[in-house]
Amino acid sequence: MPNRLAHETSPYLLQHADNPVDWWPWSTEAFDEARRRNVPVLLSVGYSSCHWCHVMAHESFEDDTTAAYVNEHFVAVKVDREERPDVDAVYMEAVQAATGQGGWPMTVFLTPDAEPFYFGTYFPPEPRHGMPSFGDVLDGVSRAWTERREEVDEVAGKIVKDLAGRSLAYGGDGVPGEEELAQALLGLTREYDATRGGFGGAPKFPPSMALEFLLRHHARTGAEGALQMAADTCEAMARGGIYDQLGGGFARYSVDRDWVVPHFEKMLYDNALLCRVYAHLWRVTGSDLARRVALETADFMVRELRTTEGGFASALDADSDDGTGRHVEGAYYVWTPEQLAEALGEEDARYAARYFGVTEDGTFEEGASVLQLPLWDDDTAVADADRIASVKERLLAARDRRARPGRDDKVVAAWNGLAIAALAETGAFFDRPDLVERATEAADLLVRLHLGEGARLSRTSKDGRAGVNAGVLEDYADVAEGFLALAGVTGEGAWLEFAGFLLDIVLDQFVAEGGALYDTAHDAETLIRRPQDPTDNAAPSGWTAAAGALLSYAAHTGSEAHRAAAEGALGVVKALGPRAPRFIGWGLATAEALLDGPREIAVVGPPAGAPGDGNGDGAARALHRTALLADAPGAVVAFGAPDSDEFPLLKDRPLVNGAAAAYVCRHFTCDAPTTDPAELARTLAR
Repeated sequence: MPNRLAHETSPYLLQHADNPVDWWPWSTEAFDEARRRNVPVLLSVGYSSCHWCHVMAHESFEDDTTAAYVNEHFVAVKVDREERPDVDAVYMEAVQAATGQGGWPMTVFLTPDAEPFYFGTYFPPEPRHGMPSFGDVLDGVSRAWTERREEVDEVAGKIVKDLAGRSLAYGGDGVPGEEELAQALLGLTREYDATRGGFGGAPKFPPSMALEFLLRHHARTGAEGALQMAADTCEAMARGGIYDQLGGGFARYSVDRDWVVPHFEKMLYDNALLCRVYAHLWRVTGSDLARRVALETADFMVRELRTTEGGFASALDADSDDGTGRHVEGAYYVWTPEQLAEALGEEDARYAARYFGVTEDGTFEEGASVLQLPLWDDDTAVADADRIASVKERLLAARDRRARPGRDDKVVAAWNGLAIAALAETGAFFDRPDLVERATEAADLLVRLHLGEGARLSRTSKDGRAGVNAGVLEDYADVAEGFLALAGVTGEGAWLEFAGFLLDIVLDQFVAEGGALYDTAHDAETLIRRPQDPTDNAAPSGWTAAAGALLSYAAHTGSEAHRAAAEGALGVVKALGPRAPRFIGWGLATAEALLDGPREIAVVGPPAGAPGDGNGDGAARALHRTALLADAPGAVVAFGAPDSDEFPLLKDRPLVNGAAAAYVCRHFTCDAPTTDPAELARTLAR
């Protein structure tokens, strides 16, 4: 008999709808039930593409004996961390404070007042590697609740008090300047892996936000070391197993330092951020590899993650059926020499094994290898282009006959905002109007389905139905970022207007005293602590993403309120940038834009036409394309007819002798207009 999760919109919760555990979604009613029964709450937090979440579900939550014990002694609450990042953040902070580490699945035991008193992550069904079994944990917690209740309440109260007392030193006086950004660059240089690219050791995550900072720092200062770190890291990732050499797109992270073996789940946010990084790297260097990876990653998002409604799904699982009925991590992606021969024939299989680094011993498990490009240089790849294309096409066709990984179909507003920005820019850079169209369709979906009364955002939707959870700061910030990028590419001022609606909510609902930002709105559900995290981890924090979007909107409109809020939010970057640059990359990239102005570029022409649409004035389109290809940090672009009311930057910007013209301004002080794309490029490069 299905439990209470059967009508939820989260694919993760729906995966547990037929468990014998009597799950509740996060709700007031669940805690009321725990209070009525006088039992603790078992809170289990995960997400649909989490490998160990699936393992624990199969071992424990699908087990009738374990489920019966849980149902008798606890109220069980299941949370999708991607739907409720606020709940996840609050209890993850408690787990990390208590144990020194965290992760998913997250297992927390709470009082009926939602106060945590015992923590963990994955628990096995039997004791192993020093971990107690899940059954032992359940029994121990239940006995503590009934036999030592005063002690439990005391521990819970102390934890909540400690969390409340953890004040956030969010920054010093003023905004980060040259000194802080130079120190941040030095810090990244010290942590840089000069042999393998990237930062730190294993596991190694794609440092997309730090790469954006490095590219912007190079653009503003000419620092060659910053560009070299970014370019070498991008090449190492693109040649590694973390990148899908057949279908495009990046896995979540590499379990080793060499980018060889990934954790195979593919997340929308990673691919959106990395698509944009590689497009920006191409903009600076003209690298064929960067162009290829940007386009392949964009095509992967459209092909594999686009939903029927026009949005983008959250993730693909790491696991899939290996052909024997077992769900195995990486089964869809890895190859043995025998499998190559079956798909290609002996001669081409030997060639593919050399090209992709497939060995007899394997680079993964059970003799299988993850495809990578470990040895081949660009000249060889060009010379063998036809043969390589044929091999890839046949391997992809063979892989398509395998059981596909599951897909988490929920549409997360924030991550769709990141995808909109990436697809819009990639489409504009590489003359792919279809990608701009996909970005526009996703933006339309967010406006139509996620944007409610008073411009309040729903966090998620699925199958055309908006979820019940309110948007958090990253949703407002990343969607605004996507709309601003789309406005610059298409010349449609409505997207600037929608971004303004969202950022006005940020000013009204998320700003704290002194310029700090909260992750949840002032009128959001009250938790044991109001989450407030400025650090960039898997994606930009809501805090730094908001700073970036506020700064761009201020550059478009001249709004002092939005610029002041951006500068106030950047105080945290002044504090954290020199000390922990890997974890505030988006904030550092935004600080680079602030130091550069950012530049305001207005292109006027009769009439406006978006890049690649085949319409409009060719001279205006050439100027527009030049403006979009400028690597001036955080530059904003307005494109349209003279004195158009679509964009404030177009006001009082006439044609020059009847010809299309571009105006480059900083803080609304402008250079003389130019009608020459080459001159515009020179101006923007200064």
